[in-house]
Amino acid sequence: MIEARDMTPAELAALLAFHADAGVDWLVEEEPIDRIAAFAAEKASRHLARSQPAQAAAAPTGGAARNSDPAGRSPARAPAPAPASAALPAIPDENAVAEARFAAESARSLAELKLALDGFSGCNLKASARSTIFAEGNPQSGIMVIGPMPSADDDREGLAFSGRSGLLLDRMLFAIGLSRNDVLISTIIPWRPPGDRMPSAPEAAICRPFIERQIALAEPRHVLLLGNFAARFFLGETGTIHALRGQWREIGSTSYRTEALATLHPQELLTAPASKALAWQDLQAFMAKVRQASA
Repeated sequence: MIEARDMTPAELAALLAFHADAGVDWLVEEEPIDRIAAFAAEKASRHLARSQPAQAAAAPTGGAARNSDPAGRSPARAPAPAPASAALPAIPDENAVAEARFAAESARSLAELKLALDGFSGCNLKASARSTIFAEGNPQSGIMVIGPMPSADDDREGLAFSGRSGLLLDRMLFAIGLSRNDVLISTIIPWRPPGDRMPSAPEAAICRPFIERQIALAEPRHVLLLGNFAARFFLGETGTIHALRGQWREIGSTSYRTEALATLHPQELLTAPASKALAWQDLQAFMAKVRQASA
C-alpha cells in the first residue's frame, strides 16, 4: 500500500479531491486519539522543561552536588507525565438521556426548546456538525413532516430538507396543495452524523426527548414520517419502509399522542424513481385524512 509520505504533492491533491467527490469529509485514525489529553501532556512537558534550568541554577554547586550519586552519574531527570488514556471523555449514555429529557421537558415553548437544544452538549454528534437543525415552518398548521437526520446540504444551510431532496419534498407537498409555509418540518436527529452514517442506538435515544417534545409543543393532528429510520424510530418496528408505509399509526410521548403515516424519503425516490407511485398513494391518503379531519 502506498503511504502518504511516498506521494508527490500533486498525487496527494488528487487523492484528497477523489475522497471529497466520494463524500468523505472526515479523516480518522485507526485508534481514537484524545487530542485534549495529548495537548495537556505536551503543555506539562514544556512547563517541566522550563522549570528545570531554574532548579539547576538554584542547586548547590561543588563536590556535594557532583557526588550526590555514588557512581558519579548525573542526577536522573524527572520523567514527563504519561499521556492520558486514549478513550475520549464522554457523558455516560444513561446520564445524557436523563439530561436530554430534563432539558426537553423544561421547555414550555418551541423557542425555549430551541434554546435548550442549542445549549445541550450531551450528544457527540453535535461536536462534528456545523448546524443544529430544528423545526421550521408553521407550528399552528396541525401538520408536521419529520425526516431522519440532516444531510450534508442541511448541515451547510442550517435547514431541514435542503438540496435535491428538499426540492423534491417541495414538489411532493405542492402536489397535495401544501408548501413549507403550511407545515412544520423537522428531523429526529438535530445534528448530521459524520459521513451521513446512521445514528447509533445511544445517539437516537439521546435525541428522542427533543423530537418528542417538539411534537408535544406543536400538537400536530397529523404527522408525515419520511423514510426507514423515521418509521422504525416512531413505530418501534424493524421492517422496511415498504412494509411500514401507508398505515396510520399513533405516535408521540406520554404527554401527547397523534396520528402518523410513513412514506418514502425524497432521497429514496431520487435513488429509485419507480417508487414515486407508492409515495403518491401515501400522499393522497395523508391529505384525504387531513381534509376529513378539517371538514
